[in-house]
Amino acid sequence: MLREFFLGFVKIHILYHAAQGPVYGAELAQELARHGYNLSPGTLYPTLHRLHEQGYLARESRVVGGRVRKYYTLTAKGRAALAEARRKIAELVAEVLEAQV
Repeated sequence: MLREFFLGFVKIHILYHAAQGPVYGAELAQELARHGYNLSPGTLYPTLHRLHEQGYLARESRVVGGRVRKYYTLTAKGRAALAEARRKIAELVAEVLEAQV
């Protein structure tokens, strides 16, 4: 169950970073690890592919150092989803923190 919660957080992180500019898998893995999400490639890359297939991320292939690297950026649909997630997060955090008082 905890894994499902964290995967939702990971998706929001991915959308957030893709909104900042083009990102690629290894870069995202490092950024997510910095936040305590140590994802295997078997979790991260299928998540990126699904977000792309669902229309939240655009994908562009670039050759870097002789290898093809896939970069992801946020689409309009992804931007709308991120905006909604931000509203829901703010509401949840306010409620949860209020309950602790």
